[in-house]
Amino acid sequence: MAGSVQPRQLAFALPHAESLTRDNFLEGPANAAALALIEQWPDWPNRIMWLAGEDGSGKSHLASIWAERSGARVISAHALAAASVPNALATGALVVEDLKAGSFDERAIFHLMNLAREDAAFVLMTARVPPPALDIELRDLRSRLRAVPVVSVAPPDDLLFRALIVKFCADRQMAVDESLVSYLVGRIERSYAAARLTVELLDTEALRLGRPVTRALAAELLRNA
Repeated sequence: MAGSVQPRQLAFALPHAESLTRDNFLEGPANAAALALIEQWPDWPNRIMWLAGEDGSGKSHLASIWAERSGARVISAHALAAASVPNALATGALVVEDLKAGSFDERAIFHLMNLAREDAAFVLMTARVPPPALDIELRDLRSRLRAVPVVSVAPPDDLLFRALIVKFCADRQMAVDESLVSYLVGRIERSYAAARLTVELLDTEALRLGRPVTRALAAELLRNA
């Protein structure tokens, strides 16, 4: 009909399952030390270890692998309270995820470290940065955390970055070709988060526009980003 307005296609945010098993973990020089830590358990240099890395670098994936092996419980740092520490350590192993300055109970973490030492329990803490970079007010906790060994995940190299893009596309059941992957590798920020967000954008916009995921679509979206 002349002059009619075509309805805009809506893109629905459907959940995308991401496997966090050892078989689905992408290895590379950037995460070799972190993966070695997980695989060397229980022969750790310390019963409390700190895993640092940027958002999307695979810390939660590695923690999930370790939790499966060790029987560890997993809790977000902001959700840990002092009263719940004994129960959290009930299995003898615990993952405390995403420690951010000002977002967790410092006394609860201090109590956790003390109890873990008394009970000879294992604790894996994850954060974007090493402990010295956090603004910790409790002096005893600050001192205790600075003594925790740190293993870091480095930024991805070319091969890992390319593999990440392919994996994130596969997680969303997106069919992509080599030209698209090569284009993205050369155009977007070299970070785990950028790879994930770019693939999410491509998937969302392809669905909204009713178009296939191609290099041409990526060029349009990145040009307007």
